[in-house]
Amino acid sequence: MIIIFFDSKFKDNIKRYIFQCILAIISIMFILLFLNYFVYTTIIASLGATTFIVFTMPKTHSAQTKNILGGYTLGIVFGIIFHLISIFLIDIIDSINLHTLYMITGALSVGVTSFIMTITNTEHPPAVGMALSLILTPWEFKTLFFVYLCIILMIVVKKLLKKQLIDLQ
Repeated sequence: MIIIFFDSKFKDNIKRYIFQCILAIISIMFILLFLNYFVYTTIIASLGATTFIVFTMPKTHSAQTKNILGGYTLGIVFGIIFHLISIFLIDIIDSINLHTLYMITGALSVGVTSFIMTITNTEHPPAVGMALSLILTPWEFKTLFFVYLCIILMIVVKKLLKKQLIDLQ
């Protein structure tokens, strides 16, 4: 009766489930080793979601290299654009409420990034979170370089282990 709660593939693929989740653990440990998890919480959350997709659903549309790289590129580009817009608006409108400004630019970064991802067929949901995090979290360009390094490493590991990885969903 308890087996109902488990994925039907689990019983025949226990080692793969464990192996792929260990890959996710190692990826997040690497990320946490180099990023200040108190400062970059939302950025780490986006990378955590990518880790889940890459190592538990490696064959899905969102886990494809084009989607990960394209999605993060778009998320970062539009996150930076709307971050700069918010800085510009703070400088020219003295009476603007910061909470309201971040709410508007954050929502716009999510909406525009989602729209561009869907029309370019580079959908990767965690990358939309990256766009939002660049509005809500302090960041540096070296942090964005590290984000790319992390996603490239995940993609390389996924490609190297392609034959061993299965969709765990």
